[in-house]
Amino acid sequence: MNHWPRRRVVVTGIGLVSPLGIGSQATWDGLMAGKSGVGPVTRFDTSEYNTRIAGEVQGFDPSLYIPKKEIKKSDTFIHYCMAASQFAMQDSGLVVDDSNRERVGVIVGSGIGGLPIIEATHKVLLERGPSRVTPFFIPAQIVNLAAGQVSIHYGAQGPNSAPATACTTGLHAVGDAFRQIQLGFADAMISGGTESVLVPLAFAGFNSMRALSTRNDEPEKASRPWDKDRDGFVLSEGAGILVLEELEGAKARGAEIYAEILGYGMSADAYHISAPDPEGGGAARVMKATLADAGVAPEQISYINAHGTSTGLGDLAEVKAVKRVFKEHAYKLAVSSTKSSTGHLLGAAGGLEAGLLAMALQQQVMPATINLDTPDPEADLDFIPHTPRQTPFEYALTNSFGFGGTNGALIMRRFDG
Repeated sequence: MNHWPRRRVVVTGIGLVSPLGIGSQATWDGLMAGKSGVGPVTRFDTSEYNTRIAGEVQGFDPSLYIPKKEIKKSDTFIHYCMAASQFAMQDSGLVVDDSNRERVGVIVGSGIGGLPIIEATHKVLLERGPSRVTPFFIPAQIVNLAAGQVSIHYGAQGPNSAPATACTTGLHAVGDAFRQIQLGFADAMISGGTESVLVPLAFAGFNSMRALSTRNDEPEKASRPWDKDRDGFVLSEGAGILVLEELEGAKARGAEIYAEILGYGMSADAYHISAPDPEGGGAARVMKATLADAGVAPEQISYINAHGTSTGLGDLAEVKAVKRVFKEHAYKLAVSSTKSSTGHLLGAAGGLEAGLLAMALQQQVMPATINLDTPDPEADLDFIPHTPRQTPFEYALTNSFGFGGTNGALIMRRFDG
């Protein structure tokens, strides 16, 4: 595909809703303070569940972002997306009007979609009959209605889609949006991921897989990537939305630029429905593909925002992949997992982490891996334990990996004008 003329793509707006806070600044401040967004579940009685903790978004009022009469017509993952999209658009200053609406698109995905309303509506069906099921049930819960609602709200008529690639969803959405602009199909894109599945069915399902941490007495310490005492990931919720623009258009309107996106890659493990390739083959291939797409040498990368979920297999597979790709340079670059603070937002994780990476490049600070008290002996890289690191760096990479062996990575560069 190198025969295509490639345009430069930059991040001009970031909107985050996370367990650390509502808004990108609140989330960033919590991250820099080394806080954890994980606590006891308050949405339902967890007494019969092995896991009783989660990364809940606290204090969210959907009526601040959606007309009250519309709230019940969409599930929570769409509410979070609408809020994060408004934050990102306000941050970017981009205005969609008749002059540009056909060149502004939306790619926002969700790993699971409206599981809460599916669970609640099934109960209505069983207890009250089919006539009592709301006519808004289907559009309230299907994955693509997050992107659909955003496009309707802003009148954005350009490319529109909704990846549903498990925990890689948010990154794939940003990468796909990057490609739309890079290859000239759009001038600006609203992109990212959103998720909210903190309901009994999700907890029961993930617990039956033994995927979730059961550190119920110390929830703030439950997400601990690469620590030898890690015991699973922490289920979280939220949204991460970025506004991407073609560089010259962004500069022409005087937009503030966080970072430039240089490369995007995808790969498959082709190994197992939920477990990663233990040797990190797919993860290594996606990082190599992204480096090649960006035209960046491995030695130029200074920092990796890792997938780092706090699972035994996944954490070490990613370490092996980094060593395969970066060889001796693996011991010179820094790696951290912001999931140690936020928990795992599933389909929203990649959007959130892409936003955090762009902010990190702008602020020239590498986020920490909190709770890394005793590193697993097989995890011997520089994981920035406990405290963020203020240091100059130019090139950085972020990884996302999902069930089914689907992988994605992005490379960004500090923008210096």
